[in-house]
Parts: sequence; C-alpha cells; structure tokens
Amino acid sequence: MSGNYSSEVDVMVTAIILSGGSGSRLGSDIPKQYIEVAGKPVISYCLETLFNSRFIDSVLIVAAENWQEYISKKVSKLNNNGKFIGYALPGKTRQLSIYNGLKAIEKYALQNPEHYVFIHDAARPLLSENDIASYVTAARGHDGVLPVLPMKDTVYLSDDGMQISSLLNRKKVFAGQAPEFFVYKKYLDANERLITWSMSSNGTDKLIAPDSDIYMINGSTEPAIMAGMDICIVPGNESNFKITTAEDFARFKIVIRKRCSADEEMES
Repeated sequence: MSGNYSSEVDVMVTAIILSGGSGSRLGSDIPKQYIEVAGKPVISYCLETLFNSRFIDSVLIVAAENWQEYISKKVSKLNNNGKFIGYALPGKTRQLSIYNGLKAIEKYALQNPEHYVFIHDAARPLLSENDIASYVTAARGHDGVLPVLPMKDTVYLSDDGMQISSLLNRKKVFAGQAPEFFVYKKYLDANERLITWSMSSNGTDKLIAPDSDIYMINGSTEPAIMAGMDICIVPGNESNFKITTAEDFARFKIVIRKRCSADEEMES
C-alpha cells in the first residue's frame, strides 16, 4: 500500500465491493445491502471501515445502475478520503460480477505489479480494521489469502444426497469467508482462463460464451486454485457474517443496537 501498510514493500490495494444482490432470500422488496439500520444502509457500514482503513487505497462498487445514484448520495455523507473510484455493473453470476470489477480497474491496477484486490460483500457489514490488517499482512509471500472458519459439527459426504458415503475429517474441512485477497494480475488471468469468447449475432461485440467455465465457479478463490496460485488460509471472524436470511438481519440489528447504546453511554 502506498501509505502506512509497509515501508518494505510498495503495494496498492483496491477493494471491490459486491453489491449487486437482489436480497430475495431475505424476503424484502429492497436489496438487503440498501436497507437502513440506525440511519445508514447496510452497505455503508463496510464502506466506512474501508474508507478509513490505512490498508486500502481505493474502493470500487459493483452495483446495478438503478442503485448507483442512491449509493453515491450515501458515499457523499461518508469521509471517503478520496478512495471511491466508481462503479462496475453486476454480471449474471457472483464470479462474473467480480470479473466486471477486475476489468473496471484494469488500467489503474496494471500500473503497479504489486497491486492487490480485496473482494468483499456489501452484505457483510461488520468487517473490522483488525480483519483487514490480518488478511493483508498474511498475504506477504503468497498470491492470495482466504479467511476460513473451522467446522464445528461432524461433516459427512453423500454422493447422491440420500445416503452417507463417508465421514470427513472436520479438522481438514473449512468454511470460506469474505473478504478474499489476491494479487491483481494473477487473479485476473486466472479468471480469463475460464472464459470462452464468442461474437454477437451482428458480429460487432465480443461476448462471454454461455458454455464458459466461469459460470461453474462456486467460490471466489476457486479460479485462483485452478490456476495454481499460492493461496494461504487464515482464521476468519465469525462476527463478519453475511446477511442472507431474516435471522441474519435481526442478528445484525442487535449488534448495531448494542453499539449505539454503548456510544450513548460513553457520551453521557
């Protein structure tokens, strides 16, 4: 990073925030990342942390065009320290949204061979500066970092979804979290290896073919692993949960309510 990250290495970090989800599993008419809690939309919580982080140089948001004006108004109320650099449009899948974000910063990111991308979900609002510091620092000597959580329950494998095939060693099985952290150029190349290009019917536009392998990706780190990138794992943070269901949203509101109460007590 250009600022306080390290005097030993000159790296740059761009955070790509995925904010294209519809929130359908939450059962809301408004995408969950734009629902307001304590006077701020969910997305503002992680943005505030990233804008204030000494480890992050710039922030790009992947969001539907009809929400960009709303986000811009909210960003203007935050001290973004000149880090907000714009938008990319969501893709048909999460991984294509990431790819759109990677391409949106390409000219900027390729200016520095030590440019990293920090991929985070707008629906994970409780990201902390300690999380960011841990993941960025762990990246030294590696191509990327994946925070993980241990499996608490016994884990079984079923080949057909009906019968148990085997018992897995839960000490060797982990649940991946966001944010994920990668060397930009290597990760961009890893994604582009999964894309087959085709031409539009009028022969003027290059399109991602529907049979491209990138459509089959289930997790953001998968392209990196497939490309042979060196990805280390570090302990994740259970507090940095993703809001997916109504129960998750209720849990987040309880956390914010407690924070607000604590702030009021300190001020009194």
